[in-house]
Amino acid sequence: MADPITISDLTKVYREGQIEVSAVNRLSFSLREGEVVGLFGPSGSGKTTLLSILGCILRATSGSLKLYGNEVSTLPEEKLPAIRKRYISFIFQGFNLFPALTAMENVQLGLKMKGISGADAESRAKEMLAEVGLEQRLRFLPRDLSGGQKQRVAVARALAADSPIILADEPTGNLDHANGRKVMELLKKLAVDKNRCVVVATHDNRIEDIFDRIIYMEDGGIIRERRGST
Repeated sequence: MADPITISDLTKVYREGQIEVSAVNRLSFSLREGEVVGLFGPSGSGKTTLLSILGCILRATSGSLKLYGNEVSTLPEEKLPAIRKRYISFIFQGFNLFPALTAMENVQLGLKMKGISGADAESRAKEMLAEVGLEQRLRFLPRDLSGGQKQRVAVARALAADSPIILADEPTGNLDHANGRKVMELLKKLAVDKNRCVVVATHDNRIEDIFDRIIYMEDGGIIRERRGST
C-alpha cells in the first residue's frame, strides 16, 4: 500500500510585486502509517505553509503531492473538500471553534462533517473529550473555557473523526507541560494503535522524545532530519 503522504519537489512561492519568497522550497519526502513526525523550525521557516499544503488547504506552486498514491496537487478546487473529508483531520493553533456551540457540540459538528451523526457522534464526542480531561466541560461554550481547554476541544474534535492523517499546528502551544504531553501521547497512541499518520508543526522542544522522526526546517527548506528517540 502507498504511503499516506508523498511529496516531490514541492514548492510554494508567494509574490509581492517584483519580489518572490519561497515559503516551501523543493521538498521531497514520504510520511508513513503509524508514524508521528515533527516539523521544527523558527517562525517563518515554512512549517505552517507546508502543513496547509499537505492538508489541501493551500495549493503548491509546483511539485507533486500524493495521498495514498493518488495525485491531489492537480485536482480542481471543487474536488478538495471531499479529499479532506476522506483523509484529513486538523488541529489548528487558533482552535477554530464555533462560539455559539458547546464543547461537545463543536466535536459533534466535526463528526457530522465526516458523515457521523446521532447517538454515534454523541458517544464519540463524550469519549474523546474525556480523553483530553474535559468530561466536566461538555456543556461549556468556548467563551467559558481557558485557552488550554479550547485547545483540548480542538484536539478532541480531530481525534474523534479518526481520519487516517492528522495534521497539527502547535497543538501544545496553549497547554502546560503536563497537558501538552498528554495530548502528544494520545496522538502517539492513535498512530501506533490505528496506523495513523500524524504530522505536527511545533516549537516545543519538550516533546521531541514523542516523535518517530523530526524534520528541521529553515527558509522553506529542510536543513536536517533525524530519527526520534521513541
